[in-house]
Amino acid sequence: MSGEDYVGFTPASIQFMADLAANNDRAWFQPRKADYERLIRDPFERLVEALATRFATRGIPLEADVRRSIFRIHRDTRFSRDKSPYKTHQAARFTWTGEGAMATQAHGAGGYFQFQPGAMYLGGGMFMPERPLLEAWRRRVMDEPSAVHGAIEDPGFVATFGRVSSHDPFKRVPPGYPADHPDAELLRMRDVVFGRPLSDDEVLSPALPDTIADGLGAAMPVLRLLASLQP
Repeated sequence: MSGEDYVGFTPASIQFMADLAANNDRAWFQPRKADYERLIRDPFERLVEALATRFATRGIPLEADVRRSIFRIHRDTRFSRDKSPYKTHQAARFTWTGEGAMATQAHGAGGYFQFQPGAMYLGGGMFMPERPLLEAWRRRVMDEPSAVHGAIEDPGFVATFGRVSSHDPFKRVPPGYPADHPDAELLRMRDVVFGRPLSDDEVLSPALPDTIADGLGAAMPVLRLLASLQP
């Protein structure tokens, strides 16, 4: 199926994930695996195919690949107290393929789509990077503040996603950086991410690939900035 033939999610897709959250065990899931494939996995594959077409057409340097973009539904429970076998969301990531050192980094720049009842989401950024990448971000904030602000304050980006943010930012500016720096908030970031919730209507619409491509297209200034970091 080509990316132009997108047939997406249905209300039954949302209900399946809600039911999985309430019945997160193999005894419930295994008899319904075909429902998972039909309602969740297959629409995700069609979505990724549609995005591959749109990214290519619009010159958006992000990878949309059925084999690599879609996360597994199974949780890695080896080091977790929570032994629930399945995630209560399905998600896909779209890694950076353009110029920049971060193109080869596991935690590099990219986009992200999450399908979860009550928490539909489109976003991206640099999620929980290794220390060298985080240090590269801090150096860029210190050395080229105008370039940083030009990207994160780009009108199209701000109109779509608002501000960049961070998961669990550090309480203090890291050692070696001035505590009273005017960009102390940026220096305290543990990662650099952005996002916005999606309504069920947006997710169920046949226009979902365009919604995602439009959003990630608006995020290009920030993604290009992150991809240009030199760890």
